[in-house]
Amino acid sequence: MKARERKRARMVAKYAEKREALKAAGDWEGLQKLPPNSAAVRMHNRCQITGRPRGYMRQFGISRVLFRKMALAGKIPGVKKASW
Repeated sequence: MKARERKRARMVAKYAEKREALKAAGDWEGLQKLPPNSAAVRMHNRCQITGRPRGYMRQFGISRVLFRKMALAGKIPGVKKASW
């Protein structure tokens, strides 16, 4: 799954200019002919380490499960467990 997401990201970057030009021109048939994975909406945020799609924390780029594990181990600078 991680490889598939990387492939989608490459495809989105490759066709970005062409897609924008077709949208500006209103050429909807031309857009239909582009590969489906070249659309940015097909991408999904995933944990960079495990590839987990749910519980993704955008600020750190990892899942909540891995974030908690790394934070408790002291591997994420500036993050500590809250206590009040």
